[in-house]
Amino acid sequence: MTYVINKKLNERPILLSGGDGVWLQDAAGNKILDTCGGVAVSSLGHCHPKMIQAMKEHAHMLSWAHAGSFTTHAAEALGEFLVERSGGLGKIQFLSGGSEAVEVAMKAAYQYHCENGQPSRTQFISRRQSYHGSTFGALALSGNLERQSIFTPLLSQTEFVSPCYAYRDQRADESDEQYVHRLAHELESRIQSIGAENVAAFIAEPVVGSTNGAVPAVKGYLRAMKAVCERHGVLLMLDDVMSGMGRTGYLFAHLEDDVQPDIVVIGKGLAAGYQPISAYLLSDTIHDVLAQGSGILRNGQTHVNHPFACQIALSAQQILEEEDLLANVRDRGVQMRQLFQDALSDFEYLGDIRGRGLFTGLEFVGDRQEQSPLNGGAEFVSVLKQTAFEMNLLIYPGSGTVDGVHGNHLLFAPPFIASSQDIETMVGKVAHLFNRLRPNFAAWAESFNETGSVKS
Repeated sequence: MTYVINKKLNERPILLSGGDGVWLQDAAGNKILDTCGGVAVSSLGHCHPKMIQAMKEHAHMLSWAHAGSFTTHAAEALGEFLVERSGGLGKIQFLSGGSEAVEVAMKAAYQYHCENGQPSRTQFISRRQSYHGSTFGALALSGNLERQSIFTPLLSQTEFVSPCYAYRDQRADESDEQYVHRLAHELESRIQSIGAENVAAFIAEPVVGSTNGAVPAVKGYLRAMKAVCERHGVLLMLDDVMSGMGRTGYLFAHLEDDVQPDIVVIGKGLAAGYQPISAYLLSDTIHDVLAQGSGILRNGQTHVNHPFACQIALSAQQILEEEDLLANVRDRGVQMRQLFQDALSDFEYLGDIRGRGLFTGLEFVGDRQEQSPLNGGAEFVSVLKQTAFEMNLLIYPGSGTVDGVHGNHLLFAPPFIASSQDIETMVGKVAHLFNRLRPNFAAWAESFNETGSVKS
């Protein structure tokens, strides 16, 4: 008997009793190897001694403060730490979760345009095969058919353009530069068709996360999108909730892309899972217009700039620097992708290995040469997860990889503390999992016929 509402209403989730580093432990004492940081959250793993000490030290401090009237040393220190490392953004506000932060960022973007004398800029442009959160505003921006689901009639209208998905969409005769030019032209054409005076912002994930598995933008893409936005007075908003806070080997993913966004949203690994916290950062330009206009941010949330959450997040970020974990993220990420390449070179249902840092995706196919999608759908997710649990392995599979309906992938986001041996163990167990389920992969490949539709 449980009184807790779970995602699967008729199933009981595994009861956990503890964790240590890259391992979880269930109530029966089984140790489960975590290949995905939960959902790219547990960047420092479990029971990190410095995090435990930080939580003990700061447990005596202020429990809560109303951000409308007060600030705290913790919020100020964390804000300074992150803004100074953001590559040019100017101000920050802390919230509780990624969806919440995307919502407030949307409101700040529109308020900026209103106070800048352009209230007609109500339209947001996003990309197909994206995910920006589960609340109504964030879900409306998400080009994810499965997650919008029955709620589509309740969502505000968003315009969608193509993702930067080189494995699927870059033509064989296109260089990266030509591919980027085509995508930039598409965005510009869409802005012009809507009317630039009606467009508030273009939002993108620097590296797409759960929707289709660690898909990085090709070189020059974000800079090209920024140039298009600037020509038309449109804000560039980056959703770095999953890809940020060191996940790609840089504190903010856009630093590797050498682009200056107007708004960035962060979350998940901000406090490494030890506290719920997220944030959005604004350029000085946006903040100055609001400050010199109404002088009021037209939004209020209960746990804005929560002092304890801010202090624990600051401790997590300081540990990342003290232990040089970003270097480990980059090294272990290269190792993971190479090991997968070596271990699965003859696994005929693996189409693509991609990612940045400790953010790696495997996309599966029915046929490598044709790149026809594998179509296990929800069954793929269920069978892989259950079989992995039988092997004491936590994985993060997904479906609808290609277009929201077809295709499957697996996403890896191990804790940043993972050792070389940990990565070898993860890859070895995953390779064993695939070989164990090879007959299932064969059946899922057969479900997709030569016309590109799913057989009934």
